[in-house]
Amino acid sequence: MKYFFQIGVIVFLFFITINIRAQKKWKGSSTPTYYELTEHLINLSNSSKDIELYNMGKSDYGLPIYVCIVNGAKDSLQTFKKARNETTILFNNAIHPGEPDGVNACLILLDEVLASGLNMEHMPVVAFIPAYNVGGMINRSSNSRANQNGPNEYGFRGNAQNLDLNRDFIKMDSRNSFVFSKIFHGLDPDVFVDNHVSNGADYQYTLTYISSLRNRMPSAIRKITHESLLPSIENDLYENYGIDLFPYVDLKGLTPNEGIVSFNDLPRYSMGYTALFQSLSFTVETHMLKPFPQRVQATLAFMKSLISWTAQHKRLIEKTRLKARKSIAEAKTFRFDYESDGLMDSIMFKGYEHSFPKHHITGLERLKYDTLAPYERNIAHYTRFEAKKEVRVPKYYFVGRQEKDVIKRLKANKVKMKKLKNDTLMQLGVFEVTDFQVAKRPYEGHFQLNDVKVDLGERLVALKAGDVRIASNQQNATFIHSVLQPEAEDSYFSWNFFDSYLQQKEYFSSYVFIDKIEEILNNDPALRGAYESKMKEDKEFRESEWAQLYFIYKGSPYFEKSVNVLPVFFQY
Repeated sequence: MKYFFQIGVIVFLFFITINIRAQKKWKGSSTPTYYELTEHLINLSNSSKDIELYNMGKSDYGLPIYVCIVNGAKDSLQTFKKARNETTILFNNAIHPGEPDGVNACLILLDEVLASGLNMEHMPVVAFIPAYNVGGMINRSSNSRANQNGPNEYGFRGNAQNLDLNRDFIKMDSRNSFVFSKIFHGLDPDVFVDNHVSNGADYQYTLTYISSLRNRMPSAIRKITHESLLPSIENDLYENYGIDLFPYVDLKGLTPNEGIVSFNDLPRYSMGYTALFQSLSFTVETHMLKPFPQRVQATLAFMKSLISWTAQHKRLIEKTRLKARKSIAEAKTFRFDYESDGLMDSIMFKGYEHSFPKHHITGLERLKYDTLAPYERNIAHYTRFEAKKEVRVPKYYFVGRQEKDVIKRLKANKVKMKKLKNDTLMQLGVFEVTDFQVAKRPYEGHFQLNDVKVDLGERLVALKAGDVRIASNQQNATFIHSVLQPEAEDSYFSWNFFDSYLQQKEYFSSYVFIDKIEEILNNDPALRGAYESKMKEDKEFRESEWAQLYFIYKGSPYFEKSVNVLPVFFQY
């Protein structure tokens, strides 16, 4: 305990004694352009032994995405090896470039590192992506964030393809997402933070956070997050920075009076994605109506506090992640589709009174918060979520070699797999889709499939040389189940990777096929019985030749057996 206390004191003194020398320009009302940011970081990395900058690949815009690393090994291979083997934090900035608080906060942090001259031996490896959404950062203006209080200019939410990159971590439509996976799996961060600015209600807090749903977390990570990390940081921020840390204000109704709900961090989101790999994952949300310099300082304070806590708890973090990964690899079931159970706790909330006066132009009632009337009161807090669905985990999945886009994404996420060397016949489980709903409007480039229902069958499957076999007993198992179980909310099936398998390709000509139906029914008593029952019960069926013929066709040997069957198979 003495050892960790000393580390905490060292890191704390490092962060509170050198603010004076940090460059003032990062503390004002402006944020750098992509080119200014990149030039500054290149200069810092060239002049400092503690700061490294690596070009990790091109964004959708064509310009590089960088990762900046503090306390590395001054060699790319050794630095990434050190990050994987030691305790590492990764901060992501400008996924929404109109929310650049983290950009400025990281620059101030680097200035403080340079000013300190501190021995970095006991520090964790600290990495940050300076500008993830490069295309959005280039698309700069002063008016795309109508509700936000600064900075003077900023980037745009959509990337060069007009995608919201914080919905792209599973479907990976952008080049950015492949670069992110390269950075993420190259570092294997123990802690991940995505820096944002919130929308929504008005309240007194500058700094809020999102943590993963408690019930979705492995028990070891849930314990360290809610019994150590968050209480420690909340206390540190209040005592040493005068900042209240509060859960993200995701409203249950129109105002906080109706309570707040824990955010459902699906895998499409950055922190939902990183949590699949047992990183301690958070989103920081500063409040849009607070002045930009104040938001930057709050983001910076959270980063400093988290770095200090991580430095003090390296062994605990490493031990916790190993335990979580072991439990995930050995899990017998996979639970998903989490929803609030409707039960609530209460939480003390610092808000503003509100009213609904009529607006003088619209003539209608509008919501208005009164910042001159602050209050503190308990409100409902819905934190408990339960999984609606649970499936048995197979020993292996098999994916057809033709599904190159799927296999490419599995490989990008370091899923271990083996190619089959020969064609072979195997009795395997199949996913047969029985129902789904299609979105009426495109969402992030897809007509996503929802409310998916599948039947689990078994049949003799002709596997090809080059098809891949994926064992479930590996540390990335949560990611594997999340994308290959078709009913999961962000599965590859839901994101339209397998739509072609939902379309029947062969049909019949009625005037020819009708001459075969007597033979088919005579050879299949069960089909005949089902046909006769339907004839008795369904008047519309009796009056439609096509309906009768298709019913018989679908139950006959002529009907294609692959329709609605996905090219993902499983073996228990």
